[in-house]
Amino acid sequence: MITRKSKEQIALMRRAGTVVAEMHEVCIRAAKPGATTADVDQAARDVLDRRGAQSNFLNYHGFPAVVCTSPNHVIVHGIPSDDVKLEDGDILSIDCGAIIEGWHADAAVTVPVGEIDEESKRLLEVTRASLEAAIEQVVEGNRLGDIGAAVEGIAEGAGFSVVREYVGHGIGTAMHEEPQIPNYGPPGRGLRVKEGHVFAIEPMVNAGGPETELLDDGWTVITRDGRRSAHFEHTIAATDRGPEVLTLPW
Repeated sequence: MITRKSKEQIALMRRAGTVVAEMHEVCIRAAKPGATTADVDQAARDVLDRRGAQSNFLNYHGFPAVVCTSPNHVIVHGIPSDDVKLEDGDILSIDCGAIIEGWHADAAVTVPVGEIDEESKRLLEVTRASLEAAIEQVVEGNRLGDIGAAVEGIAEGAGFSVVREYVGHGIGTAMHEEPQIPNYGPPGRGLRVKEGHVFAIEPMVNAGGPETELLDDGWTVITRDGRRSAHFEHTIAATDRGPEVLTLPW
């Protein structure tokens, strides 16, 4: 069932989104050369404790952390570890969420660790631009295909590829609600966007091919060709004033 949220419910999701934004701020500061991905996770835990919020990642189908930390060729769902040390030149995707009074928010950002190469810079810029283009489509009367087409057009237009096995989703009183929101597809097709819809839109863009591989831990998804991947995500509400991003400020 696809639900529409009231202004009061969106306000609660906005509060959760503020916590997610703060988690990203501290995680970005923590993602420095020499730090471990476990250090990044701990920084996010501290925010949740300070704000009295719950994690929607911790123990989700057994996931052991509050943040997914996905370096370089890891696309999504990387598990934080004391054994994964960040190095100058890496990129790191940081995906996290929060729950306030039963309402969820979810967002991801990919950041440079120290100085990165030009292709990685362009990968980050293009993936972020594809998300921004998708957000512009969250307008009453548009269709889900318009969102996916916006991502696909920018990513593939820049010579990159879009991951197809993993998609965005509705969000509200659960982290994952209907509908699924692919990062590809023809415009003008699919569910029509209505005021009160809230979506977590999350382009995953690869420098090489779109093929993925799931590691034996049952979580970590990597690019099959070993090339780098970037992941950007926001929680967005369709309002009578247009799209509202609930998980700013990055």
